[in-house]
Amino acid sequence: MQVRFTAAGTPLAIRYDDRIWAVAAEPVRWFTRADWWSTNKRAPVGCGDLVSIEHWQVQVRLTSTSALRTFELRRDPLSEQWLLAAITDAGAAAA
Repeated sequence: MQVRFTAAGTPLAIRYDDRIWAVAAEPVRWFTRADWWSTNKRAPVGCGDLVSIEHWQVQVRLTSTSALRTFELRRDPLSEQWLLAAITDAGAAAA
């Protein structure tokens, strides 16, 4: 999975399952904390934030007439790769 961002840093499009999903509504961003105390990960002093997991919830569609889907994206602090944490129908996510 690949995520393309705007110049302002918000998701613009997502390549998933060999398709391009366009972001069709204002994305929502939040952070959670990794349970660093239960991992074996070690890092040198001064290497940055090792506990903040970045999340985005985005509503996407394949074409201007296709149904909305909701993707929840997650990126761990030591990774450059985005993970798809969940996919739901947009109506189900609002309920």
